[in-house]
Amino acid sequence: MFKKLLIANRGEIACRIIRTAKRLGIETVAVYSDADRDALHVYMADEAVGIGPAAAAQSYLVMDKIIAAAKETGADAIHPGYGFLSENAAFAKALEKAGIVFVGPNPKAIEAMGDKIESKKLAADAKVSTVPGYLGVIETPEEAVKIADDIGYPVMIKASAGGGGKGMRIAYSSGEVAEGFASSQSEAKSSFGDDRVFIEKFIEEPRHIEIQVLGDKHGNVIHLGERECSIQRRNQKVLEEAPSPFLDAKTREAMGAEAVALAKAVNYDSAGTVEFIVDKDKNFYFLEMNTRLQVEHPVTELVTGLDLVEQMLKVASGEKLAIKQKDVTLTGSAIEARIYAEDPVRNFLPSTGRLVRFRPPKLGTENGVTTRLDTGVEEGGEISVYYDPMIAKLVTYAPTRIEAIDQMGRALDAFAIDGFRHNIPFLAVLMRHERWRSGDISTKFIAEEFPDGFQPPVPEGRVRDVLAAVSASIDHLSNNRRRMITQQMHGKPVCFSDVRLVNLGGGDLLRVKVEGRDFPMVATLGGEGTNEPDRQVELASDWWFGEPVFEGTADGEEIAVQVRPILNGVLLIYQGVEVPVCVFTEREAEYLALMPVKEKPDMSKFLLCPMPGLVVSLAVEEGQEVSAGQTLCVVEAMKMENVLKSEVDGTVSKIHAAPGDSLNVDAIILEFE
Repeated sequence: MFKKLLIANRGEIACRIIRTAKRLGIETVAVYSDADRDALHVYMADEAVGIGPAAAAQSYLVMDKIIAAAKETGADAIHPGYGFLSENAAFAKALEKAGIVFVGPNPKAIEAMGDKIESKKLAADAKVSTVPGYLGVIETPEEAVKIADDIGYPVMIKASAGGGGKGMRIAYSSGEVAEGFASSQSEAKSSFGDDRVFIEKFIEEPRHIEIQVLGDKHGNVIHLGERECSIQRRNQKVLEEAPSPFLDAKTREAMGAEAVALAKAVNYDSAGTVEFIVDKDKNFYFLEMNTRLQVEHPVTELVTGLDLVEQMLKVASGEKLAIKQKDVTLTGSAIEARIYAEDPVRNFLPSTGRLVRFRPPKLGTENGVTTRLDTGVEEGGEISVYYDPMIAKLVTYAPTRIEAIDQMGRALDAFAIDGFRHNIPFLAVLMRHERWRSGDISTKFIAEEFPDGFQPPVPEGRVRDVLAAVSASIDHLSNNRRRMITQQMHGKPVCFSDVRLVNLGGGDLLRVKVEGRDFPMVATLGGEGTNEPDRQVELASDWWFGEPVFEGTADGEEIAVQVRPILNGVLLIYQGVEVPVCVFTEREAEYLALMPVKEKPDMSKFLLCPMPGLVVSLAVEEGQEVSAGQTLCVVEAMKMENVLKSEVDGTVSKIHAAPGDSLNVDAIILEFE
């Protein structure tokens, strides 16, 4: 086994690899860019070496700097994680030449499978089912349109190099092909340094299911079952699970056999993933092979009991696989939710800033249910625009799929993150979505179920009652706390019953009577002076002022409600509902009705930057007439190019930004007459 391992990566995957290396007694070396000088992986490693500026192209993607760091520290092996140089055959060859072990597959396998065009040809030769398409390199938009017309719409335009949804577009017409071809090329070049793209038939109502394979340097290859990765947004995975609720044993065996056959065809000797697209009739087609560790590998680890990073290290050191195919069993169900620094209500655009609060839910295993967190950030850290927006992976495991989903819902409710917008409310809503819970999903799930984007649900029914009870009980507790201050009541008896009027997000006032000096408390909703029948909610909790999460029970059922103080109330977040709740006395409510409502300024004549980012290009000039749908500019944020289009017909009167400018969210880019 190796003595010292350098991790050529950052963030959660670097921390993940360091944990396993330390358990195996291997010393670790971290590398970091200027932006990551104070990152968590730097502090976790035994040694750390700076490798340059924040931009990945000047640091994490520079092979010479990584190799120099390994030589400087005496590292005898390098684990690339995922992304960056993980699927770069030239990097693997350079390490071999330098006498440093690459913890990954051999360069020939990377070359064979890393090119999506060539990999499909190899898959066809290995008798693996492939999607109909054009596998040659496409030079011009006109050629792309002609090919797409021949294949038939819709089609998928994909970058030949890389992955993670970068350089990928779906086109339903020739016009969309021409535009998508240019965008895919540009995005692929900036992300991977390779602008080649290809086109294939886009299968509608598909599922994205992948097979985890594991090979050694002695010709042994096995598979570890499948992962369902169909819940995606912009071709980027959001939720993953193992096993798939869709596959039967026969299909699983067939997919596994083809994945192993493909791996053996290229003498694969590490952990890798063969991705398939599966139609509603369980027909499956090869998409690509990722010659690296996958982001979603934890769900496979939880259902198989194997540590994939450990397996990669052992294989790289020359050990034979200690397990055979017959030894692989899938037990229970695991769910992974990717937590992104993005704003769900702004169409999931990137969000950056200081991590003011980062308080994960309770982790570990209890009563056969596991909650795991893989992350590379900590409270006080900075989320920058230079890297991928994923900041953590929350994973749950239980004997059944529904139990794992329910645990994920509770864990998301209890996960407190402040400082920027994130997608936890959206994930919490997904956990309660009946279609997701039933397993009736496809890669179109989010587009179909949230066609107008995501808006936090309106509190109603049981959720509304819980939020009203929690807010009123917190106000009641605050009143009792003040009453106990020395000399405040002048010897008068302390009242432990209050009636409050609760306003949830600007709706109608709800009458709530709270009884009890401390928890447990009973909140009675409705009643006298209302059109609603009495409803009682009994709350029990150890919550105290300043804690960001109200954890306890409501009528015996576990709840976790996010609590943030606001004027005359609290901001509550629960099951994806995010609502300011104000609590009033009856006299305060009378005064509230007399207060004027402040109107928001009209910003319809301005194009605002929807996320923090860099202006790549402007497509219009001052005085130019534009029509609705016309491209105005391109803004890059977290490795993704975002095309901003006009929503109305009009004339550009003034341009406030220029290519190369770094803009904050809602900064004015241009204005119309």
